[in-house]
Amino acid sequence: MSTETRRSAGLPAQTSAPVWTTELRREDDALDTLAEEWDGLAARCRTATFFQAADWQRSWWRHYGRPGQLVVVLVRRDGLLVGAGAFRRRGRLGGLTGLGDALVDYTDVLLDDDCADRAAAELAATLPLTRPWQFLELREVHPEAAVQKVYAHWRGRRRRYEDSLCQYLPAVPMDRLLKRVPGKTAQRSRVKLRKIAEAGVKVRSTSPEEVPEALEGLLRLHFLQWSERGVTPEHRSERFSRHLTESTIALVGSGKAAVHQFHLDGQLVAVNLLLLCPSFGGLYMYGAHPVLRERLDIAGLLFSAALDETVGAGIPVLGLLRGQEPYKQRWRPDQLPNQRLLLGPAGPAPAAAARSLAIRARAAAVHQLRTRFPRLKQALLARRRG
Repeated sequence: MSTETRRSAGLPAQTSAPVWTTELRREDDALDTLAEEWDGLAARCRTATFFQAADWQRSWWRHYGRPGQLVVVLVRRDGLLVGAGAFRRRGRLGGLTGLGDALVDYTDVLLDDDCADRAAAELAATLPLTRPWQFLELREVHPEAAVQKVYAHWRGRRRRYEDSLCQYLPAVPMDRLLKRVPGKTAQRSRVKLRKIAEAGVKVRSTSPEEVPEALEGLLRLHFLQWSERGVTPEHRSERFSRHLTESTIALVGSGKAAVHQFHLDGQLVAVNLLLLCPSFGGLYMYGAHPVLRERLDIAGLLFSAALDETVGAGIPVLGLLRGQEPYKQRWRPDQLPNQRLLLGPAGPAPAAAARSLAIRARAAAVHQLRTRFPRLKQALLARRRG
């Protein structure tokens, strides 16, 4: 019976089974040619963050990628892109890792919410890990990330470890947020916020055209504020500056980021970069003049602007991203560690791959000690010296 006949008889039309196809793309400009489809899929993936946006990944690859190392896995249902992951080849063993390295707080793939489980199974089956010594390592994976479904469908070797600790706050007006903290702390915070209001600091959002100049100020102030305690070396590199500027221009233009500039007495005294996605906002980077610290509560100033932006956008959570800096702890944030996922082909791991995994496991343990338990590290070093 034809579709037309079925409709005239009041019967539901027969639908054929969807056609699933997968594809591996290895050309260096693959992310550029896929940008529109990529962001369309990201809009249908509830776990997608700003780090999975096409603009961010394309910019990172242009400034950090090496020719011939890009691997993009695509899954389509009836021609529509419903699954995608961008990886890079690493090392002589031919393993894969995500894009972004230490610059990302969340690594993930994209899966269409309407068919996420099947798309994850297809993506897992297409990952090019065919030799016994190859493996995929993904750092900073949220426990509810889309790639967790890929991990569940993987039929080879797999391991899950704890990674960096991330922290979160409900995106609610400041007066409600202060109810989370003890009475004395809340009162001190109110006094500090009142001083900020009385100081006459002017805050304004930055247009895409103004982003390059604003980020130049952010980095300058960032280096100045950390001059005595050391700055992450990569943040001083020219490629980081180019990547940060290029990606932020695009993200601000699409509403996935906001740059706040703070002026006091006509001078730029602070700049804040806030990344935005439907599920949460993230305080990514800021710079503030040390003189401002002597007059006002910098953390309260920057945090208030980020909170107002997040609440105004209707986003439910403000993420404080990685790290346990003291200014974050005053708000009593909820804590949830990211995860590190390792996937390898079925069968026993060869000795070389096993050694590599052991080295990476030790490196991850050192990272946890340094970032999550700094006082314990100092105590251990003191005992060793004694």
